[in-house]
Amino acid sequence: MINSINTNTSAMIALQRFSGTRNGLDKTQSHISSGNKVNSPKDDAATLAVAERLLAAFSGTEAVRDGLDRASATIDVALAAGQSTADILVEMKGLAVQANQEGLDQSSRDALDSAFDALREQITTINDSADFAGTNIIAAGAADQDVLGDEDGARITVSAQDLSSGGLGLDGLALDSAGNAASALGALDAAIADASGKLANLGSSAKQVDTHNDLLGTRNDTLRAGIGNLVDADMAAESAALQSNQIKESLGIISLSVANAAPSRMIALFGG
Repeated sequence: MINSINTNTSAMIALQRFSGTRNGLDKTQSHISSGNKVNSPKDDAATLAVAERLLAAFSGTEAVRDGLDRASATIDVALAAGQSTADILVEMKGLAVQANQEGLDQSSRDALDSAFDALREQITTINDSADFAGTNIIAAGAADQDVLGDEDGARITVSAQDLSSGGLGLDGLALDSAGNAASALGALDAAIADASGKLANLGSSAKQVDTHNDLLGTRNDTLRAGIGNLVDADMAAESAALQSNQIKESLGIISLSVANAAPSRMIALFGG
C-alpha cells in the first residue's frame, strides 16, 4: 500500500463521516422542528405524493362540511321559528273557539278579533326573522336549497316550507262575526295540520344533513390519521436520534482533529 504525506487519507475519511453525521443531525433537527418526517420530495417523494392526495381530499371534504354546517344552522333557525308559529296557531284556535260561542256580545267578539290579528302579525314577524346568513327557507316564495354533499358535486336538497301567514291560509281570517269565526276555526285546523307536516319535512331535512355531515366527519378523521401516519415524525425516536447524532458529532470533531494532527507529527520526526 502506497501512502502519501500529501494526502491525509485519515482526515478525508474522518471529514466524510463528520459530514454524514452533520447531515443526519440537520435532518433530525428538521423533523423535530416541523413535527414531520417528510418535509419535501427530497425526504420521500412517493410518500409525500400520497400524503398530498389525501390532504387534498381532506380539504375538499372540510369545505363540503362547512356548507353542511351552514345548511344545518339555516334549518335549525327555520325549525325554531316554525315551532313558535305552531304554538301561536294553537293560541289562535283557542280564540276562534271562544268566538264561536253562542250569545257572545260584539264588544267581546271585537276584543277576540283584535287579539287574533295581533297573533297573526306575530307569525309574520317570526317568519320574517327566520333568516340565517341571508337564507330563509320558511318565507313566502322561498326556494329549495341545494347543498353540496361531496367534493364530486353530489347534492342534498333541502325543501323550502312556506310557514308564512299567507302560506298557512291565515290571511283574511277574522273573528268579528259568528260566521267568520266558524270559517276561521276550520281554517285554523287546516293550518295546524299543514304546519305540522311542514315542520316534519324540515326535521327530516335536518336529520339528513346532520347524518351526512357526521359521516364526512368520520371520513376526515380517518384521512387525518392516515396523513399523520405517513408524514408525522416519531418524536421519541427523533429525540433519541438527535442525542445519538450529537454524540457522533462530538466524536467526529475529535477524530478529525486527531487525523489533521498526524502529518505534523510525522514532519516533527524528520525535524528531530
